[in-house]
Amino acid sequence: MSEGQNTGRPGRRGALPVVALAVVALGGLAFVYVKAATDAGGNARADAGDAKLVTEGRAVYAKHCAECHGAKLEGQPNWQTRNPDGSFPAPPHDPSGHTWHHPDRVLFAITKDGGQRHAPPGFKSGMPPFAGTLSDREIRAALAYIKSTWPDDIRKKHDRIDKSGAK
Repeated sequence: MSEGQNTGRPGRRGALPVVALAVVALGGLAFVYVKAATDAGGNARADAGDAKLVTEGRAVYAKHCAECHGAKLEGQPNWQTRNPDGSFPAPPHDPSGHTWHHPDRVLFAITKDGGQRHAPPGFKSGMPPFAGTLSDREIRAALAYIKSTWPDDIRKKHDRIDKSGAK
């Protein structure tokens, strides 16, 4: 993912605040640090209410994401248990996972840059970067599709997280 071009204080338009995300794994907390990212047009918002974007995203997800994250967004078995190489299996993107806990800009950044770029020291991520494979629009479309599958209560919670600039 391309990072925004301006720097500034967190919460200001155009700012590149460092975002710390807590991910519960093995009963402890692992922190993932992500700079706010936007696409070339300055947008990381994945609009689950845009039917055209969601339809496009369904196809993108099926072709590029379902192999690891599941055709029904269910993730891989035992996704909270480390693999022998120290990484974790792909998490679900349905309501049972933690995807909805993260703002769009973070989901966009991890999808575009890959998980390792945004992982803390010592954390091994198996999430590959899609910058050379998917356009910024395709990334937003896949995220819009994922969000469109969440029940209204989860979508509302995610929207609050997304709008608040939460980490």
